[in-house]
Amino acid sequence: MDLQTLTFIIVGATFALYIGIAIWAKAGTTNDFYVAGGGVPPIANGMATAADWMSAASFISMAGLISFMGYDGGVYLMGWTGGYVLLALCLAPYLRKFGKFTVPDFIGDRYYSKLARIVAVVCAIFVCFTYVAGQMRGVGVVFSRFLEVDITTGVVIGMAIVFFYAVLGGMKGITYTQVAQFCVLLMAYLVPAVFISIMMTNNPIPQLGFGSTLNDGSGMYLLDKLDGLSTELGFNQYTDGSKSTIDVFFITAALMVGTAGLPHVIVRFFTVPKVSDARLSAGWALIFIAFVYTTAPAIASFARVNMINTINGEDGQGIVAEQAPQWVENWSETGLISWDDKNGDGRMFYSGDERNEMKIDRDIMVLANPEIAQLPNWVIALVAAGGVAAALSTSAGLLLVISTSVSHDLMKRSLMPNITDKQELRYARAAAAVAVVIAGYLGINPPGFVAQVVAFAFGLAASSFFPAIIMGIFSKRMNKEGAIAGMISGISFTAAYIIYFKFVDPTGNVPENWWFGISPEGIGTLGMLVNFGVAFAVSKVTKAVPEEVQGLVEQIRFPKGAGGAQAH
Repeated sequence: MDLQTLTFIIVGATFALYIGIAIWAKAGTTNDFYVAGGGVPPIANGMATAADWMSAASFISMAGLISFMGYDGGVYLMGWTGGYVLLALCLAPYLRKFGKFTVPDFIGDRYYSKLARIVAVVCAIFVCFTYVAGQMRGVGVVFSRFLEVDITTGVVIGMAIVFFYAVLGGMKGITYTQVAQFCVLLMAYLVPAVFISIMMTNNPIPQLGFGSTLNDGSGMYLLDKLDGLSTELGFNQYTDGSKSTIDVFFITAALMVGTAGLPHVIVRFFTVPKVSDARLSAGWALIFIAFVYTTAPAIASFARVNMINTINGEDGQGIVAEQAPQWVENWSETGLISWDDKNGDGRMFYSGDERNEMKIDRDIMVLANPEIAQLPNWVIALVAAGGVAAALSTSAGLLLVISTSVSHDLMKRSLMPNITDKQELRYARAAAAVAVVIAGYLGINPPGFVAQVVAFAFGLAASSFFPAIIMGIFSKRMNKEGAIAGMISGISFTAAYIIYFKFVDPTGNVPENWWFGISPEGIGTLGMLVNFGVAFAVSKVTKAVPEEVQGLVEQIRFPKGAGGAQAH
């Protein structure tokens, strides 16, 4: 059976499954829509959290980044993994004990202020729209290749699917859809990795094959081979980094603390019955995430070696364009690979210096990996389904946060406190519908490649939410004036820095022009420090926190035996 037919069958079957689950799990109340009724089993919530967590950036772009950047790409792996541990251990149980199922809800009540809640709503919407742009872009990349449509059409198809099960099912539908999506994306990630590891190293475990010798008779280790290829072709040595130490630290820290402030992940811990279940589901999610994250460096390395060998040929002099492998032709039709015959010899050549004639989008590496390795068509189609599952699962979670922020935190808790449960649910669905359209536009016109856009979102979350949440839990002295001033200053500084270097003066986006050598991807860490500094300074010169709020903070520090999630 040809690849396109197989792709239609496998991707179509997963879509039917997702839509069927959404119909089965239709939300009838705001409690169902916001937190799935608070009754999701821990292992199922662990799978859903893993799917929510492993976005298109994790599935599509992270291995691509490592493949192209080598050691430098590891900052994304370290930051996202460390951030989840930070969230699971230091924030989730306490927020679950507090009983508020959205970040703006927590900030509004903890800082006893409607203004604080509204500032948090604005920050949540800003962060989520930045993040969802990367996911919709991922959907477009997958569809543009495997359904042979342009990226715009691919994004529109993704919008339609997300609209259906996010707007209809709310958190209840999203949760069980994400369980199915996790199973799809896990198989799609591991199956080709196992195949290629066996083909290249005779080791069926990709994590071990990554550090094994090649089976081509050379006796050379895979990473040594990559280092040699990289330096010969004008790239940095694969296992050495080119980023400055301070930039590596700031990017990793921004991704970590940004993770801990991501509202769509935090809300997952309110869908289980008890605090102990929140801890248990966090542990399950970490196990499930580890399957993919420990495989990413292996996939990156396998794909890099195979890509260079198939483009440059066995003699390393490039291949005749008419004899280019099928995968190059397939991806060229999407515009994500292009060739410029600079020397007119009719040969394709890929390098990191002036000899380079190939432009290859790093977001294609995981999706093209099984094609480069000439795996069976069903494996290629499975990877396409996995890429779509990763992008849609996170998109749905983000869109739910946006709709919840508008309907619950802005309308119900701030502007229209007397609306009924049905009216609130109607506002939530309307907000989700509008959010889908805006997200689609951002997916069609993204401000960068998938993982880069997502890194910006993490930086914005790091500079706005994380300090307010961590101080809200562990500091009885932090008052509303300090928290509001900190959030506004932190996210304003970070957004201004990113916008300047990415939109106002993109030609100046080079290390010598960055403040202290910190890139836009890492500036969220400095924004977080600005937030903390401003918050503490303002709190020192304004009124003390009321006694009852101090008592509330004291109570949530001991997250044993909390009750169920509430919908107010």
